[in-house]
Amino acid sequence: MKADVIVVGGGIVGAACAAELALRGLTVEVLEARGIGGGATAAGMGHIVVMNDSPAEFALAHASRELWLALGPQLRERDAFSRCGTLWIAEDDEELDAARTMRDAFAMAGVRAHMLDRVALRESEPSISHAMQGGLLIDDDAIVYAPAAAQWLLTCSTRIRVSTGCAVRAVDADDTHASVTLANGDRRTAAHVVIANGLAAPDLIADVPLEAKKGHLLITDRYPGTIHHQVLELGYIKSAHHARGTSVAFNAQPRPTGQVLIGSSRQFGTLDPAVEIDVLAAMLARATRYLPGIGALNAIRAWTGFRAATPDGLPLIGPARFPGDRLWLAAGHEGLGVTTSLGTAKLIAAQMFGEPVPFDMPDTHAFSPQRFAREHADG
Repeated sequence: MKADVIVVGGGIVGAACAAELALRGLTVEVLEARGIGGGATAAGMGHIVVMNDSPAEFALAHASRELWLALGPQLRERDAFSRCGTLWIAEDDEELDAARTMRDAFAMAGVRAHMLDRVALRESEPSISHAMQGGLLIDDDAIVYAPAAAQWLLTCSTRIRVSTGCAVRAVDADDTHASVTLANGDRRTAAHVVIANGLAAPDLIADVPLEAKKGHLLITDRYPGTIHHQVLELGYIKSAHHARGTSVAFNAQPRPTGQVLIGSSRQFGTLDPAVEIDVLAAMLARATRYLPGIGALNAIRAWTGFRAATPDGLPLIGPARFPGDRLWLAAGHEGLGVTTSLGTAKLIAAQMFGEPVPFDMPDTHAFSPQRFAREHADG
């Protein structure tokens, strides 16, 4: 099979791009250095959540979540898709005000969200500390087991061919075609190459501004009914995008197995995958503040992963080096790769086919990989 497009990377973003391009009639070859759904896809929580840290992030996350909700009924049981909703927990009056502001912004955009007072919070999540003042429930947020979903996306079309254990050493392009050179020296060509291999993207495209953010997660044994929604502290937003050094924030997810997945942490300046006991302890201490009974649950595994983050917190989606380039970037999604994977695929395909942006965007250039080069030139 001669591919029209080569996708480098078989995580959730690469799989989504491959599936979307195959749906449009293109033949796609996916090259994955390790296994499908590995890397950041396997390490994360699989939370499908609308975030509004910026107008561009909100537009992409909202559109992507709607795509997931439409796809959900087609997924298998092993993909563990669940429309559990997200409950943002407010600890004090200041956070309640922040929740109301978020609710109002969501309401203007047609996102279902409603406030819970202290009584409603306890009724919704009895395990949450009674010291909490209330919360904001986003009804239609969901979760998915992203490694399995990535595999499913890659099997939904006979136009997709997947090669694992297939590391790419270099990429190149001219006016007529693009190419990849494999670690074993083989060279493959296609009309386009999509680079969706996260933190490894700078190895293929010079000056891609990606930074690793290390995170810890822990999963418990089976305790059905401990929590019913994805629950997060409202302070998570600040921790996720703005903190430097090491930070932790409460984030817990009810798995369909009855297990509880607990996060989260962020660290800069390290690529050491080892679980760090002091960071894990701080994360669990934070979780105990919101879920006082969490310490009585048996933990069965802890692990780490690395998010690929850009300087402005927005992903790189589009031509890699200049407009009209046959090399495309789909990377730098930080902690929203699962959420925004389907929307990212739509954006890549629309640009590749010369079509308008497929959903409302306040700034159509917000995700352009060239935005940092322009800023450097202006400086």
